[in-house]
Amino acid sequence: MAREFRTVGVVGLGTMGAGIVEVFARNGLDVVAVEVDEAAGERGRAHLAASTDRAIERGKLTREQADELLGRITVTTTLADLAPAQLVVEAIPESLDAKTALLAEVDKVVAEDTILASNTSSLSVTELAVRTTRPGKVVGMHFFNPAPVQKLVEVVRTVVTEPDVISDVQAFADSLGKVPVVIGDRAGFIANALLFGYLNHAAKMYAERYASREDLDAGMRYGCGYPMGPLALLDLIGLDTAYEILETMYGESRNLMHAPNPVFKQMITAGLLGRKTGRGFYTYSAPHSSTVVADGETPASAVPDDVTLRDVARVGVIGTGTMASGIVEVFAKAGYDVVVRGRSDTKVEGSVALVRKSLDKAVARGKLDEAGRDAVLARISGTTALEDMAEVDLVVEAVAEELDVKRAMFGALDEICKPGAILATTTSSLPVVECAAVTSRPGDVIGMHFFNPAPVMKLVEVVSTIGTSRDVAATVLDVCQKLKKVPVSCGDRAGFIVNALLFPYLNDAVKMLEAHYATADDIDAAMKTGCALPMGPFELLDVVGLDVSLAIQRSLHAEFHQAGFAPAPLLEHLVTAGRLGRKTGHGFRDYTKR
Repeated sequence: MAREFRTVGVVGLGTMGAGIVEVFARNGLDVVAVEVDEAAGERGRAHLAASTDRAIERGKLTREQADELLGRITVTTTLADLAPAQLVVEAIPESLDAKTALLAEVDKVVAEDTILASNTSSLSVTELAVRTTRPGKVVGMHFFNPAPVQKLVEVVRTVVTEPDVISDVQAFADSLGKVPVVIGDRAGFIANALLFGYLNHAAKMYAERYASREDLDAGMRYGCGYPMGPLALLDLIGLDTAYEILETMYGESRNLMHAPNPVFKQMITAGLLGRKTGRGFYTYSAPHSSTVVADGETPASAVPDDVTLRDVARVGVIGTGTMASGIVEVFAKAGYDVVVRGRSDTKVEGSVALVRKSLDKAVARGKLDEAGRDAVLARISGTTALEDMAEVDLVVEAVAEELDVKRAMFGALDEICKPGAILATTTSSLPVVECAAVTSRPGDVIGMHFFNPAPVMKLVEVVSTIGTSRDVAATVLDVCQKLKKVPVSCGDRAGFIVNALLFPYLNDAVKMLEAHYATADDIDAAMKTGCALPMGPFELLDVVGLDVSLAIQRSLHAEFHQAGFAPAPLLEHLVTAGRLGRKTGHGFRDYTKR
């Protein structure tokens, strides 16, 4: 039988501590909340009152329920008042010395069998435990912010934690309606260990001026479906907090992916801590506000207004696969005349059939009428002759992701296409400049990376090489907007924005699994429930394909030469074994074919 907890204690009534208190009180527990002084206690009460008022406004609580909830909470400044608690959670600021001193004091006033828990997000729970007289009864209980909403709780065991303590805390977290994940004591645990390497990499991209803050954030929101972009998320977390977490992780891992980028220290020194100070990567209307206001870095528009755009009326698409067919549909829907070129009549017919099938689905769902469908199809023509690209204004190459194949295609298009025509490649990982180099018009060559499925995904990465003309880049940005896409601008290097941020994170998840730190199910659950990501890393890897993921990871490692980018051996082994994900029925998980 799991132990029953009736009275619990929480030390620290900041945003996180107050949230934890609310979680406990909502579940019918008596809560003793301790703060350092009366003023801090009043601020804690204000946090609780504001949160319950919001819940009432949203219809989640009645006033009677809120009053009952608040009535179960005792706020005090005396640690001795924790004596009746069967479990005490500390939620004070992230300082090892402060936390160890506090737990040593709490240790003296509670019963021998009381469990002590730390809400630390990055510090060693083992170091906290050994400073008490009950190391076997000390655990990590890492809630996520805002605690009343976020489902994940990381339950952190040390090498000396008693097994029944872990099982009791796990059952307790489950009874609170949370998703408990039991893990070992390692810096960052699951969620932060994977999240903060990604955030640090995004900060590095920003500091290097590889892409604007808006484009970095839009890339991950619209390319991956993340609820927030990395820089906006850092502003929410607080740059000082992020810096401390990264420092702790780097101190343990010595992985350069965790070494805080110097931009953190510069911004912290300048007092730019994020939302809480009203300014971080973005500027906010007031401290603690979520409303972003324009500042000196805010772009006037996605398309520069000092450039004369080229006329684009007729578009050519080279390729007949799923991606090419999706691109054809996107352009035709936007009113462009489209010529799709395939290697045979059968392939061309198959591509147009894919477009028709997609449009038929839209008709069936009421998103398009039959006249609209027929008008879109009337704008599409097919050919097997590359020479039919002679009069297009923009040609989009979507052939196999092989550099030699693409270079040969661009060499041929250079001879066929009219002067001023824009030559775009949809590559997701190959150097765009390699395609430009085989032409006599490198200024007209650009990357136009659509995401799959192209008719659905909003993002297009517009990739300029060192030689791409400004008017070409501006024209493509304008075309993307007419396609009702979200274009982001970036330079020509491996991974561009999205893959360069996404795949090292996925690779780190594989390394975590490889080290037997946590199961694939627990890692996926942690990232979905703790970080609100649409898919866990292993779900996503199996969807993308492990062979595709490995190829992208290899290209990143080859370009940046960072040890942290080296593909995880487990990923290499699974690809060698033919376990490529859903497409083969076996990847990190096994799938049954329907």
